[in-house]
Amino acid sequence: MRKRILLPASLLLLSAGLLALPAIAAPPVRQDLVWQDLERGRADEALQNIAKLLAQNPKDPEAHNLRCRVYYQEEQWDQAIADCEAAVQLAPGNSNFHLWLGRAYGQKAAHASIVSGYPLARKVHAEFERVVQLDPNNAEALADLGEFDVMAPAVVGGGVTHAEAIVQQLRGVDPAGALVLQARIAESKKDYASAEAAFKSAIQQSSYPADAWMDLAAFYRRRGRLDEMVTAAHTGASLDPNHSPALVDGASNLALAGREPQTAIQWLQQYLDSNAQSEIAPAFVVRAQLAHLLQNLGDIEAAQQQLAVVHALASAYRIPPVVNASARTGL
Repeated sequence: MRKRILLPASLLLLSAGLLALPAIAAPPVRQDLVWQDLERGRADEALQNIAKLLAQNPKDPEAHNLRCRVYYQEEQWDQAIADCEAAVQLAPGNSNFHLWLGRAYGQKAAHASIVSGYPLARKVHAEFERVVQLDPNNAEALADLGEFDVMAPAVVGGGVTHAEAIVQQLRGVDPAGALVLQARIAESKKDYASAEAAFKSAIQQSSYPADAWMDLAAFYRRRGRLDEMVTAAHTGASLDPNHSPALVDGASNLALAGREPQTAIQWLQQYLDSNAQSEIAPAFVVRAQLAHLLQNLGDIEAAQQQLAVVHALASAYRIPPVVNASARTGL
């Protein structure tokens, strides 16, 4: 039988006095820890901490923007839009908030019917335009706006002519990005030789050649030039010693083309083991693709282990039948 520990009377009186004191408030949530959750793909943990931030200050625009971005990772477009709209309303002069609202509208439009997609597409264009007005040197916004113009019809504000004008603006702040957009324009015109040349020129201009090689690999995949795709992807991977999201792009290209599944698995695992994990390739999305590849190879147990981690990181994420691990923005 466990012995009862008797406390001295003086200690009992002290403890009674402590109980009468007001509770010590929990320390405020540090926003930098939420950023770490976002970068490492810990969606559930990020949402819990953001809820605490908003409990401290319901009108914190940065907290709303962060929650929008977590929902964006989880592909919960309506929730993402609601929080990004709140961020923009609270801080209308913040170009980054408009950028993420445009991206959320874009993904909602991409998954909507034609009837409901058109009004959303107009909102996408308006938000990207607003970003460029607020910050003409925002390379990400210019690239997103140019990509939108390539893909969207003129009736919603898009069109190749508009995209060509964006190339000129982008050239001054991101020469490699301008070449990628130029390549996308040429590809949309079925001028594949010019597109390939522009993608190759972007490799020479890029500060991140691994990314540029993966862009070229994706072009080869879309053209059905799969041997060249594999070569480009391997070249990009060889230039990525930090195992960045470029490896995820490379793995996605291999998976979509049905080539070298073991290499794709290796690249995804290297990314997940690295310190280069990023919001643009959330860990739980990458693990979902890894599970899909493992399942295709018959390793059901390993696939289930990956899916369990996905659920632990992002319980609201609905795993699609085929997962593309790249979460880079686009319509």
